[in-house]
Amino acid sequence: MAEEAKARGNTAFSAGRFEEAIRHFSEAIDLAPTNHVLYSNRSAAYASLNRYAEALADARKTVELKPDWSKGYSRLGAAYLGLGSADEAVAAYEKGLGLDPSNEALESGIADARAAAARSRAPPPGASPFGKIFHGPDLWVKLTADPTTRGYLQQPDFVRMIQDVQKNPNNINLYLSDQRMMQVLGVLLNVKMRAPTNEMERDFPEPEPAKPQPEPAKKSPEPVPEPEPMHVSEEEKGARERKAEAQKEKEAGNVAYKKKDFETAIQHYTRAIELDDGDISFLTNRAAVYLEMGKCEDCIKDCDKAVERGRELHSDFKMIARALTRKGTALVKLAKCSKDFEPAIETFQKALTEHRNPDTLKKLNDAERAKKELEQQEYFDPKIADEEREKGNELFKQQKYPEAVKHYTEAIKRNPNDPRVYSNRAACYTKLGAMPEGLKDAEKCIELDPSFSKGYTRKGAIQFCMKEYDKALETYQEGLKHDPNNQELMDGVRRCVEQINKTNRGEISPEELKERQAKAMQDPEIQNILSDPIMRQVLIDFQENPRAAQEHLKNPQVMHKIQKLVSAGIVQMR
Repeated sequence: MAEEAKARGNTAFSAGRFEEAIRHFSEAIDLAPTNHVLYSNRSAAYASLNRYAEALADARKTVELKPDWSKGYSRLGAAYLGLGSADEAVAAYEKGLGLDPSNEALESGIADARAAAARSRAPPPGASPFGKIFHGPDLWVKLTADPTTRGYLQQPDFVRMIQDVQKNPNNINLYLSDQRMMQVLGVLLNVKMRAPTNEMERDFPEPEPAKPQPEPAKKSPEPVPEPEPMHVSEEEKGARERKAEAQKEKEAGNVAYKKKDFETAIQHYTRAIELDDGDISFLTNRAAVYLEMGKCEDCIKDCDKAVERGRELHSDFKMIARALTRKGTALVKLAKCSKDFEPAIETFQKALTEHRNPDTLKKLNDAERAKKELEQQEYFDPKIADEEREKGNELFKQQKYPEAVKHYTEAIKRNPNDPRVYSNRAACYTKLGAMPEGLKDAEKCIELDPSFSKGYTRKGAIQFCMKEYDKALETYQEGLKHDPNNQELMDGVRRCVEQINKTNRGEISPEELKERQAKAMQDPEIQNILSDPIMRQVLIDFQENPRAAQEHLKNPQVMHKIQKLVSAGIVQMR
């Protein structure tokens, strides 16, 4: 009864019906609670549904029942990795490799786990350049020495803010609107940043003594049960002879395959299958021959048999993954339209749940890319795209912007290479106040046709509305390189220069200046300039050594960076 329930679970798992597979495996476990294979299979099903906590519990039970079975540690490592416990995953894979040093699945798993562990210790991509200035013993010394920030140290929320940035430098963007953080940056960078006005200073309550939080005691690792010796039953003499003969046939088939003598290879592999049906590699090899011959249907049949038989024999999941990958390759060759790629993609995904092989992953990505390209080709129709664009234009004139967006979106689907549609939809988004979406469309418009002036006017207008006058100025100037006499671009340059000059003359409100500075400090380019030791010295010379500052301005790169800070409102030139 347990074997029947397990077989039903294997069939459901192979078909991707993981919830059903879990029910069957649970039924089998109720009937045979000491069968380690059942817990292993159910762990794989839970992991396929991203239910890693349940997968971990079953994986632990597997190694408890059969500590000398390497596949149990593979399940354990996969569950830990799914839960984000990369170090525990590495330890589990290492135990499995101790039992089976040549197991490729364990080697692949431990490589993934080590990579995940390294990523968890490394700073995230695009980490703030300010992160390093918040580390080291000098931080608190500098803040204590400065008369302004010294008072902040008595405020608990200020200390928590600094500690949060120390833990995760990217969180600095959350606090840039706080004037105290601007003061801290000025102290740490040794730059006297212009405060909007004294009225911007905030009143903070008197500090409350913070209670130290005791660190939780570390748990000692649980002892790993000693592996028990594996007992291998003796086989009958006749069965051993048939297996040996089958291996000879397989080797002969391999030789014929290398010589491109496919018919002979098929004969040898078929004879091997007849002699020994307990080795699915004979089926996968014959499937490979069928694939080379272009007999994709025969290849798929052999792969399905290999998967089914492999489940029954509890074969190495790497072998099952190989059969599924080969089936997916055959399905790709048979694909004639975008929908035909769906079963191939599903098959590759199943193969990856068995064994994460780089070749399979590449085939999956290629199939998904081919499916997407075919979908676009099947939907591509420039005539309908123009009709949808005209409908959008009419609705735009009627100020029905949401409806216009729908038609422009349909036009893009029909012809994604027309820059005019992206420009028109960017205008709609601007009217709706959806600035990030509009900016993205304007940039796509420029990407498709760098000489199309409307792309630059759309992008510049959006940046101007977002009060990013320095970026808007750069956009307008770039557009003028392609269309020097465009009046709309020239007007945009004039408006940006007026706004930047207002900032330099102090003619904007303190709130607006504060907002502009906070937004500019989130710009990675501004952050890199201010964290550059050379530029920090240049800014100090501007305050303390005007003669040296004049020498710095002769360097075009330095001059460009200074102009960037001035345009962003960070530095003022008087």
